[in-house]
Amino acid sequence: MRMGESKHITIAFLTLGCKLNYAETSTYERGFRAAGLEVVSKEQAADIYLVNTCSVTATSDAKSRNLIRKVHRQNPSAAVIVTGCSAQLRRDEIEAIPGVKRVFGCNEKSSVVPDTLAACGITSAVSTPPPAVFDAWSSGERTRSFLKVQDGCDNYCAYCTVPYARGSSRNVPIETCVQNASQIAALGVKEIVLTGVNTGDFGRSTGESFQDLLKALNEVEGIERYRISSIEPNLLTPEIIDWIASGTKFQPHFHIPLQSGSDELLRKMGRRYDTSFFAGKLDYVRRAMEAPGRPKVFFGIDVMVGLPGETEELFRQTYSFLESVRPAFIHVFPYSRRPGTPAASMPGQVAESIKKERVEALEALCARLHAEFVELNRGIKEKVLFESTDHQGFMEGYTGNYIRIRRPWEASLCGKIVDVTI
Repeated sequence: MRMGESKHITIAFLTLGCKLNYAETSTYERGFRAAGLEVVSKEQAADIYLVNTCSVTATSDAKSRNLIRKVHRQNPSAAVIVTGCSAQLRRDEIEAIPGVKRVFGCNEKSSVVPDTLAACGITSAVSTPPPAVFDAWSSGERTRSFLKVQDGCDNYCAYCTVPYARGSSRNVPIETCVQNASQIAALGVKEIVLTGVNTGDFGRSTGESFQDLLKALNEVEGIERYRISSIEPNLLTPEIIDWIASGTKFQPHFHIPLQSGSDELLRKMGRRYDTSFFAGKLDYVRRAMEAPGRPKVFFGIDVMVGLPGETEELFRQTYSFLESVRPAFIHVFPYSRRPGTPAASMPGQVAESIKKERVEALEALCARLHAEFVELNRGIKEKVLFESTDHQGFMEGYTGNYIRIRRPWEASLCGKIVDVTI
């Protein structure tokens, strides 16, 4: 690739994994644009490729490596820059892949832009002091933005590599979160989704509280709706629930990890609650936020099937528990054996064929529960934020409680919040 001045040097971005990764990639992109690089599509033969990797499963690691090799084949003279969770956990493997110029781990994210420019011989005034946590937010979409408020995790659940990949729990200061939200509002974006690895653990590095963050963001002018992307059930406190229910910009939509409906497996995996606590939390939210004629609360729940020791009986416990708490959506994952985690060496590993059957069973249950949730909201008045994508003459958007609404295309409604009857 050409060295020296950054003018006309092209860069493409490829991202795997969670919304947190997408927010971070978007922030890198703004930094490279500010340095004068031209952003091109990933299909083009760019001078630099930045690959933001995922390591949540063995498949994610393999996809990350394959993507790196693919862009190198696409342009063998390009510099390939790699960051993300797989870069942290599989650094030696990734550095050995042909074409890789630099690898950035979890504590090096603030250096991605300046160090990449330097490694590629590009002169630029861009310089980033290393913060305690790399703050990020996504741009490029007119209707919503993902705002990173927290990173890392201290829980060390038996099946999970995230604490090793993203480090200890730490957070972006409230003042910076508010500044970033104000920048998002200045772009005309109406909705922000708060993202983090363990979002509700906000405050570890600054001594601030998650509820104080929510209150501060609620005052940002121009932002009309907030969602919390994921929060552990033990960190969604009654005080937070009551405050949200009192009339705020935060929507009746919660994404809460369960992982298993078996108390035996929850204990074995090091989760910090049991099914009784989990069910009680959902019940508390519903009692606080639901009333006749008002929208029902959307609960999205993460569930992992095939954890070590998950017998057919324990799986049925999970199935029955989900039927009893009636989430609107179930995000189902097959357990992936991750080297170095306690669960990887536990007895009772479940065959992949059985995992597949259990995933299919829960996906079918999810389809039924989601249809029932939509039907429960039928006839209720809600507000929809319509997106700007034209779906063959139709436009789509989400209600506050995350029901997708479709209507004939009308350009004047793009990025607008509109009253509808479900």
